[in-house]
Amino acid sequence: MEFYASCPSGFERALAIELKALGCRRVRPLAGRVSFEGDLADAYRPCLESRLASRINAVVARFHCATADDLYDGMYAIAWEQLLRRSSTVLVSAQGSNDALRNTRFIAQCAKDGLVDRMLDETGAKPESMMRDADVHVAVTVRGDRASVGIDLCGEPLFKRHHHAMDDASRRLRSDYAALVLAEGEWTRHCQGAGDPNAAPLLICAGDVADSLVFEAASELAGIKPGSGRARWGFQELLNYDAAAWAQIKAGDADRPARGRILLLGEDAAMTPERQAMLDSIGARRFVETISPRQDALAKAVRRFAAEEERRGNLEPRAHIVCDLTANAPARLARAIGQALLAEAACRDAGVAVRVITIGADVSSALAIGRTVQSNHTLPMGSDEITLMVLDEAPVSDDAHELPSVDVASGRPVPVLLPESEQFARRLIKVARLRRRWADREGVSCYRVYDADLPDYAVAIDLYIGSERTPGRWLVVAEYAAPRSVEAGMAQARMLDILSIAPRVLDVELDHVHAKTRMRSRGGSQYAQATGQGSGHARTDRRGLPRICEGGLTFIVNFDDYLDTGIFLDHRVTRDLVRTYARDAKTFLNLFAYTGTATCYAADGGARETTTVDLSNTYLEWARDNMRLNGFAGQKHRFIRADVLTWIERQLRRSERWDLIFCDPPTFSNSTKMGGRTFDVQRDHVELVSALAHLLTPQGRAIFSCNLRRFKPDLEELRRRGVNLIDITERTIPEDFARNKRIHRCYVVERI
Repeated sequence: MEFYASCPSGFERALAIELKALGCRRVRPLAGRVSFEGDLADAYRPCLESRLASRINAVVARFHCATADDLYDGMYAIAWEQLLRRSSTVLVSAQGSNDALRNTRFIAQCAKDGLVDRMLDETGAKPESMMRDADVHVAVTVRGDRASVGIDLCGEPLFKRHHHAMDDASRRLRSDYAALVLAEGEWTRHCQGAGDPNAAPLLICAGDVADSLVFEAASELAGIKPGSGRARWGFQELLNYDAAAWAQIKAGDADRPARGRILLLGEDAAMTPERQAMLDSIGARRFVETISPRQDALAKAVRRFAAEEERRGNLEPRAHIVCDLTANAPARLARAIGQALLAEAACRDAGVAVRVITIGADVSSALAIGRTVQSNHTLPMGSDEITLMVLDEAPVSDDAHELPSVDVASGRPVPVLLPESEQFARRLIKVARLRRRWADREGVSCYRVYDADLPDYAVAIDLYIGSERTPGRWLVVAEYAAPRSVEAGMAQARMLDILSIAPRVLDVELDHVHAKTRMRSRGGSQYAQATGQGSGHARTDRRGLPRICEGGLTFIVNFDDYLDTGIFLDHRVTRDLVRTYARDAKTFLNLFAYTGTATCYAADGGARETTTVDLSNTYLEWARDNMRLNGFAGQKHRFIRADVLTWIERQLRRSERWDLIFCDPPTFSNSTKMGGRTFDVQRDHVELVSALAHLLTPQGRAIFSCNLRRFKPDLEELRRRGVNLIDITERTIPEDFARNKRIHRCYVVERI
């Protein structure tokens, strides 16, 4: 008989190796599946023991299938009465297509009709069709003018083998993906006694490791077959089920001895109750120990393991380090890498050969510095992709392996990838202390701590302190795109070290650290949507978002969905200037308003009527929420969704004018909502600033700002148009942005 084991893309090679080890014959890896041959009983073993397959299917027929009639006839020709019980419920699924059969639902329906009619004609019974939980699952695949029909022998997918509560990490890393990590790192092979059968493998888990990884590793160590806890199998519903063969396979290798150790690096010394229950359910808790991720604790545990192996006669002990990088929080990712570095150093110092395996974020460029990458490939997982990397096993030598670390005056060194990160830590500690004193003196709660003070560590670090309603501390670490002359590995390693050091220096929880990538574009700085965090769209329900305070006002911030947070910290002084000018203004206009922070300042300064204009509905609603949060609501505060340039053109033909205007346009915009037009602040500023002047009352003033670093206003042309432009940039740059004098340009606009 012919069978195939289905699997996720990227599993085929490892699954083929596994199936050969299980005794399967004529194993052949294909796309998304691995085929093999044998008797029906030969397929029972991979059902029970495969950790990598999703399903095992028996191929019952292949036939010509160019049309729907071909499909029906082919299904009817199969002797279903020799396979299915009369009382069986059936689910038919389909994949693939051809010119005549383009819809998988139609293919499944047509195939089911052929099956049901055959059973009705031969047995007088019509199988009940089910959408789920059927006794028998028939899978039809159409490729070109050929169709293949298989019966699922498993019932439920093989990766559904955990019948207990799983943690959030396990929802990120399914059990078959966890098994692939262990197989690629050769943990599975060593658990099966490869090499020295008396050797006891050691697995060290770094990071917020998923329960699925712990469960797979512990069950492999204990010799627990992955399907041993399953009560029902698909093949048991078939007429050719061989109960004796199944009982013999289940009883095989039941008494294989198990030894080895799994060390979980955790901040506390106790496992969660859920993890304890999970391990107790397979009798594997004795193999697992949780230890503090401190250098001394790790060194002690690894030396104890090496001594035990030496007493057994194993003079070449080996360890595997699995680094789970599937967590979304970038600082947690950096911490996991730091823990892996500590574990690697402890193993080498104890004379233990060590192999490092990472799963999740692609950090190959950074970790490859001074190491050799054995394999590195990307795996699709749902709508995301994860990277599985295995570093070559480092040979044991007598040379000292001093791990680079940084002392941040917390009594606990931070492991880093690069020794020179010590300079960054020293600089950050110094500027953080100075900034904190300045902020306390000025009453500022959100500010820039560091701004590429060291050229090699080109990031901006902003600290946000929450209001009383949402207390907490948040960091936004925005990485400037490295020049092409900087190796990708060095840039990645520096960023990871920054993410390890900054939370410790600034006393911020790891989940409150947000990493962004900042790219300079066309002479200015442009933030794109965030990747790897959040939804990619600003959320419309802002009730659960943090609030921060500035200038006696409260604002909503969003650290997850966009690279901008909802408030530009470099405009702190400018906003206060808006409030000062608003004392003499009755009406205020905010153009390109973003989240309306300037509108809040103007209303707080005394402006009785405000108009807030922006093209984005999301930002207008955010601005409305900010105003409401500060007690400014009612019909005198208008919010207008419009293309600002078009709205200005219309407004110039009307009589309404404003005492105070704030305009902070983008450097460049080609939004589809602008009707095909583009905006370039250097090219178009004369028209825009002139329009602002004409929207003012006779004694009114406007504040015009932009973040184009090389912006140069055409003062002569503006004067010819009756506009006076006064440069106030220097007085609007806050002290925490003093290193970057060109963070923005700011002007007062008056009519001559």
